[in-house]
Parts: sequence; structure tokens; C-alpha cells
Amino acid sequence: MNKKNNRFRFLKLSLKLIGILLFCFIVYFVWDIRMPTPPIDERFTLGQYKRIEVAPNHFVVGNCWLKKNDYGIWEMYIEGEPYERGLIYGVLAEELMEKQEVHFVNQINEIVPNRFTLFFLKMFVAWFNRDIDQYVPKENLTEIYGVSQSFSDKYNYIAPKYYRILNYHAAHDIGHALKDLSLVGCTSFSVNNNLSADSSLLIARNFDFYMGDEFAEDKLILFVKPSEGYGFASYSWAGLTGVVSGINEKGLTVTLNASKSEIPTGAKDPISLLAREILQYAANINEAIAIAEKRAVFVSESLLIGSSEDNKSVVIEKSPEKIDVYDANEELVVCANHYQSAVFLNDSANVLNIKNSDSKHRFDRLTQLLQQNYPIDILKATQILRDKNGINNEFIGYGNPKAINQLMAHHSIVFKPHQQQFWISTQPYQLGNFIGYNLTDVLTKKNSSDNIYIDSLTIASDNFLNSDAYKKYELFKKIKQRIQKQVLLNVPFSLNETQEKQFIQTNPKSYITYMTLGEYFEKLGDYNKAISYYQTALNYSVASKDEEEIIKKKIETCNKQINKNGN
Repeated sequence: MNKKNNRFRFLKLSLKLIGILLFCFIVYFVWDIRMPTPPIDERFTLGQYKRIEVAPNHFVVGNCWLKKNDYGIWEMYIEGEPYERGLIYGVLAEELMEKQEVHFVNQINEIVPNRFTLFFLKMFVAWFNRDIDQYVPKENLTEIYGVSQSFSDKYNYIAPKYYRILNYHAAHDIGHALKDLSLVGCTSFSVNNNLSADSSLLIARNFDFYMGDEFAEDKLILFVKPSEGYGFASYSWAGLTGVVSGINEKGLTVTLNASKSEIPTGAKDPISLLAREILQYAANINEAIAIAEKRAVFVSESLLIGSSEDNKSVVIEKSPEKIDVYDANEELVVCANHYQSAVFLNDSANVLNIKNSDSKHRFDRLTQLLQQNYPIDILKATQILRDKNGINNEFIGYGNPKAINQLMAHHSIVFKPHQQQFWISTQPYQLGNFIGYNLTDVLTKKNSSDNIYIDSLTIASDNFLNSDAYKKYELFKKIKQRIQKQVLLNVPFSLNETQEKQFIQTNPKSYITYMTLGEYFEKLGDYNKAISYYQTALNYSVASKDEEEIIKKKIETCNKQINKNGN
């Protein structure tokens, strides 16, 4: 009896000790990841800015404003000191930012539905980013802090508002690194002199970033006149103060293309904030390079820099360990998701990326289309960004990562730096109208009463939007998403034989169609049918060797299950 009591006391004491240690760890963890408030200008407070609604979807705070244009794109102009700009940004776009955060969090909850796993993911991100503020310029921290004051309290259980928005600026980098080869498949190019229709620099890009259809609904073109540095325009979404696609008043452009990254060991300067710093403070390529050299980043990225002053484009290729500049000194620069400079060209990770991913396919297809269409003007540039075929015009099904237009782009953009002009895509993907702006006019005028886009610059929408093929693709995407939720999240969904055949007809030439059905039947335990679909998928143009290996491993897994069940 005494032995039992002693064991019980020992167990009780052990549990109490573990509880104390766990409590101490949590206290230490929370203390260690605390995020100090950045230096702020106490002249500015949230309460002094009142938003006035001057028309439906049109708001004003002093000289700053936010409105929704006729194409459904939100346009914003802000000016002033960093903290002042941040506060005004938040006041103007409060509902938009909350909407974006809801979509973002919902997408995360879909990807990671298990609350226990989600808790540890949250703890990992918090620990990973615990000292991110040490790598981000103070101006960016101050502006972000100002924006965060208008963030919703709805998700304070995740983290305080300032900490959340700062982490959101690093979400692209963390996701890009952890997903490894599932990269954002962006494609961009620059032509000049003889290759350009008017002999002046032209730059174009697709930003193939996808966080769900709802996240891409409310795009924001942001015009900024900062107290220091150059005025600029940036196209992305509400709440992001960083830059993924932008142009400044000196005719310098910046666009981002992800590359192959190792899993990072700690946070550094988010790549979008590095791009923002370049856009705000660089007038030419050398100044852009100098900024890139002094900042530490935690993912590998290519920054295509176009410069009116230098009359050319280069690619700054940067990883957590190295940096180099790809300067072809030619009239053409093409950029996908692999490196081209001397420092990185023979790097083992880059070699494998070229060999095993879809990046080289898009690079070669883009080069081919450019060669077939010289000299390039704005219309031809948008047509190339909308191209859905593979090399030699092979039809490879819709949504194939080998294509320049994968029917998933958050946005596309075309720049004419010498003229201070740029064109942005409208919904859906890059298929809607491209509308044109003049940056100098917007920064000088500052008035939102009239349309700030220029009607005469508009490029018409893609005819594909009116086709049966587009309608079928949209249906294909909806069914595919339902199947994926059933496979990954156990959300009930079923297809009868007729619906199964109808799904195939929505995108019959795509390997993704048959791979998706393979996953569906594997989930149901019908391994023979799953194998049949996986094998059919391999008969079509699969995006990459990595994707081929994934399909082959799925076949192996199904065969093992069949043998296991047979035993």
C-alpha cells in the first residue's frame, strides 16, 4: 500500500514539476518573442484622422484618399511622414484590410485544419520571426505600426495587431521556403531599343501568387508620396506596405520572382520590404544594387530592375548567403524562377531547380513568343502575358504551370519607365482589361474626383473570357477545389460516374484533371481506379520532373495498398 502511495506521490510530484517547467517555458517563450513598439512620432495619433465618405466606395482623409474605380480596382493615394502615412492608410482601408485578413486566415485554416497542428504552427512562426524587427528598416516598422492601429481585434487571439501585420509581410517568404519547390510561378521580361516598338524600355510581368479566389477579389493600386525618397506606385492588396510590382517617379521599376530556397533558420528582411526600399530610395540600378547588398533576406529571390536613367534592365539575384547581378547588356531580359548570373548558374540548388521544376519551360516559351513578335508594344506584351500554351504552341490543358498564363495570377503589369506609364490587369487573372496610368499625373494631381486611369490607354480584355472553354475551366476549378477539400480536409464530396466524365470534359488535355481524379479515388480506397487515372496523367504534359515523381510515388503507394489488402 505504501509503495502505491509513494508511486502516486511521485507521479503527482512529477506532473507538478512538468507543469511548472512548461509554465516557465511559456513565460520565457512569450517574453523572448515580445515585439517592442517602434519609434513613433507623437505628433500623430489615430484619433486625429477622420475618414469622410464623399461618394459610394470613395473616402478622403485630408489630401489622401481611397476609391474603387469602374473596373473594381481600389486606388489609394497617401502622403506624409512614415507613422502619419501608416495611420492614414489604416483609417482609409480599415474594412478592406479586415476582409483580406479574414480571407488569409480562412485559407490557413483550410490548409491546416487541425487546431493542435495550427497551434504549433503559430508557435513556430512566432519563434521564427521573434527578432524580425531587427532586420526591417525603422521607417517600415513605424509605417506598419501605424497601419496596424486600424487592424481588426477579431484575430488578437493569434497575436497582437502590430505583430500580426509584421508577420503577414513575411508570410510569402516563409510559405515560399517551407513549400520548397511549390513556388510562386512568376514570369517577367524586359525589351528595349530594336526589340521595342517605340525603341524605349518596356517591362512586363505576371505575379502568379495564389491565396484563394476571395483573397484576389480586392486588388489595390497604391500611390505614395513619402516625406523622404521618391514617389511611387505599387500593385498588390490592402495591408501590404511592401512591394511586389512597382514603379517610382525616377522611372525605376521593381518586380519579384521567387527562386529555389533552402528552409531558413531565422527571419530577416521580408523580400517585399526590400523591394519597397529599393523603389522608394533608388533612382538607378547601382543604387538598387547597393540597397539589396546591405539587407539580409531569408529566401532566394530575383528582382527584375528596370531603369529609365540607365535605359536598361538587370536582375538582382539574391539568396540568404549570396548576391549577384545578371546583366546581359542586351536588349532582352527574361526572368522566370531560376538564376542566370555567374555566381548562381552552377549552384547545385539552381541546377536542380532548372532540371526539375517548370521554370525553364516558361522561360523558353516566353523567349519563343518574344522572338515571334518583335518589336514588342503594349498590346503584344499583354497578349504574351495571357498565353496559355506550351513550347511550340502545344496545347497543354488549362492551368498548367508550364504556361506563362496559368489562370491563377493575382495580377499582371506592364511598365513604360521613360514615359512614367504603366498598365495593370483587372479581374479575372490577367484576362480582364489592362488599364493605364501616368505616375507623374497622379502624384502631381493628388485629386481623386475624376478617374485617374487614362481611358485612351485601355487594352481590351482577352477574347478567351467569352469562350465556352473559359466557362468549362471555371467549372473545372470549382470541382477540383471541392475534391481537394475532400482529400485533404475530409469535407464530404462525391462524384457519380456521369459527373466524373463531365469533370474530365471541363479540362480534358490537362494532366491535373487525371491527377486530381487519382487523388479522389485513392482517398475513397479505390486504388485500381486511382492508379488508372495517375497513369493517364503521365500521358499528358506534366509540369515538371518533380511533379512526375509525385505521381509515380502515388502509384507506388496505391500498389502497396492493393498488395496489403490482398494479403
